[in-house]
Amino acid sequence: MAKKTKNTTAAKRQYDKSALYGPHDALGLVRSMAFAKFDESVDAVFALGIDARKADQLVRGTVSLPHGTGKEVRVIAFVGGEKLAEAEEAGADIVGGKELAEGISAGGPLDFDVAIAAPDMMPHVGKLGSILGPRGLMPNPKSGTVTPDVGKAIKEFKAGRVEYRNDRYGNVHVPVGKVSFDAEQLTANFAAVADEIIRARPAAAKGRFVRKVSVSSTMGPGVQIDPSQVEDLVKSLH
Repeated sequence: MAKKTKNTTAAKRQYDKSALYGPHDALGLVRSMAFAKFDESVDAVFALGIDARKADQLVRGTVSLPHGTGKEVRVIAFVGGEKLAEAEEAGADIVGGKELAEGISAGGPLDFDVAIAAPDMMPHVGKLGSILGPRGLMPNPKSGTVTPDVGKAIKEFKAGRVEYRNDRYGNVHVPVGKVSFDAEQLTANFAAVADEIIRARPAAAKGRFVRKVSVSSTMGPGVQIDPSQVEDLVKSLH
């Protein structure tokens, strides 16, 4: 533990905790401060000007990262009939229908990152709400995980499509890659995420939408990003 504390202290000396950085510089700092022996994930947190208690101000969706997430994504597909073969060919790790849902309901393993369901499977999958919901794994049409085109959805999530949703405090946490990515790759992924979140602004949200932004690696300290520079980055995409 002493070594971890020493590494963390050394990392924090590399930047000004109270300063606001541009996205590219912030992500570069996150890479330079990563000290773990494994390839740490890099995550972005957006503090949004929404009232998370109101249904018309929730922010949720999916976004494709240009350079992927850097991790293997395990996908479970709830399908039946001819879509069983479609899901398998698309690369789903676990495929099944009613029996698969019943197995999970009975305490089966939850060793997957994304759950995708064909619409006709939702009467069975819907019963797993209390199991999958708290873990953020429940298929939902808004996130593109309930769809008749299961093959396309599976391929997209395997290739680096990620789901985002606000928490009870109005924050959105999204992975943007790994510290092994270069700063340009991380910035491109971050820009795609920021663009999508800003597009998802609820009509009922008032005032400044993106209030705070920070990025960090799994074991590293958070680096704050200037929200106005995030907006400029997104504008440069269009």
